[in-house]
Amino acid sequence: MSIKSASDPKEDVAGLTSLEKTVSTSLGITEDNPLSHLGLEPEVRKDLNLLGIIATGWNICNSWVAVAATMSISIASGGPMTMIYGIVIIFLLGGSCALSMAEIASTYPTAGGQYHWTSILSPPSLSRGLSYWCGLVNTFGWIASIAGFIVPFPTITLALVSFWNPGYVAEAWHTFVIYQALNILLTVYNIFGLKKTFWIMDVGFFMSIIAFFVMAITCLVESNPKQSSESIWTHFENTSGWSSDAVVFLIGLVNPNFIYSGLDGVIHLSEECSNAATAIPRALASTVLIGFVTSLGFAIALCYSYHNFDDVLASAFPALEIFYQATASARVATFFTIVLAIISLFAITGAQQTASRLTWSFARDEALAMSSHLSQVHPRWGVPIYALLFNAVCVAALGCIYLGSSDAFNSLVSAGLILQQLSFAFPAALMLYHRISGTVQEIMPLNKEAFRLPFGTGALANGLTIVLALISTIFYNFPAGLPATADAMNYASAVTGALVLIGIVNWYGYAVKHYNGPRLDSHHSATVDEST
Repeated sequence: MSIKSASDPKEDVAGLTSLEKTVSTSLGITEDNPLSHLGLEPEVRKDLNLLGIIATGWNICNSWVAVAATMSISIASGGPMTMIYGIVIIFLLGGSCALSMAEIASTYPTAGGQYHWTSILSPPSLSRGLSYWCGLVNTFGWIASIAGFIVPFPTITLALVSFWNPGYVAEAWHTFVIYQALNILLTVYNIFGLKKTFWIMDVGFFMSIIAFFVMAITCLVESNPKQSSESIWTHFENTSGWSSDAVVFLIGLVNPNFIYSGLDGVIHLSEECSNAATAIPRALASTVLIGFVTSLGFAIALCYSYHNFDDVLASAFPALEIFYQATASARVATFFTIVLAIISLFAITGAQQTASRLTWSFARDEALAMSSHLSQVHPRWGVPIYALLFNAVCVAALGCIYLGSSDAFNSLVSAGLILQQLSFAFPAALMLYHRISGTVQEIMPLNKEAFRLPFGTGALANGLTIVLALISTIFYNFPAGLPATADAMNYASAVTGALVLIGIVNWYGYAVKHYNGPRLDSHHSATVDEST
């Protein structure tokens, strides 16, 4: 696409220069249908307003709850230092991912998200292949993330049983049964209930914020004695078996990185959101900022509130033990833990919803076998039922890992984060290429809602997004501890390898003949060239 420059452009009433308005108009970008220039038409109802999309995005990440759910990883990989300093590092890196995506989403707010952007931003010769693999990585990353979101619920449930009945020994199949039941129940709710009860996400949002303040303040006020500042801020607790503290710290970043697991969730709900071009960037920003403040505050509160690290380390759910040590009340500790479990249900529900929209979008572009079914939106329920069921079957299959590995949770969390960060890196790398080559304005025409980063800030954000993808791809595949036995292995690499095999089979069996990926309409491009 070629867009010629115009001399002395005038500012119009919409806040755009005459050149920018001409570009947007000729591409067919309108408020009613900002996707028309990609050949897409709205197929789902726009049920989400600004508060709704912010609440949904927050419920998916629920950053401070994610700290509690996965802190067992950090405890063995550096202790409080990894958790607290890791949250600060992930805020900078995850915030860069959010900025990179917000910029593109303000012009192309589609359910396909990263793979759509990869298709548009890539050179024509690479567009089809790169966007296919980005879409596959993103789709299966979300499926793995759903599995990672579900596992804490049975873990919490069984930890409470053990807490009140010390003689009880949790078996792998107990976790497996609860996991599969929850997967089925929330899938059914997503199909038949969620569209009628979107207000439930607003409830989850406010419940989460209130619970954060109550738990954090209670633990800090009631705990006695408290941990010393030296043990929290300067003592690195390496019980992993790895000799290098640097490697241990990078492996332990899985825990703080989980505070932004599902960060792109709001993007895949763009087509159900009114005024998505402005709402999606705001939702991304609010998720990152609120997530950082709450997760850091909660992590600090927990770290100061326990006094017996060995008991915390030995606990099936460390947050429960910390609540007990802080409050000296089994009932209060139980109540707090049950609240965490309830909040996790909002996260799972939102993750299932988002993942189904991504699968539906990928099928809409003829990228998956059975696309004719997976791309259907049920006329009565207004949701992609087949996409929801397909994802549920895949999540059920991933749950079988739990029958063979006691550390399966780490594997599922790691796999979801690795694939998520890789999907962010595709469009970020391409945006960095366009910044360096000076072609951003050509490929990213402005509309009045457009969010743009200055060159230096944008390049830095894109670069840090790539850095986080490299860190996660390398270190999140490592086992959390040594020696790495078959029972305590990190199977994230196995999940990723299975994805590659499935992707190759699907490509040659179906996608190579059907998938093209969205591109800017060539007629629109010619119109731009002539009119400018």
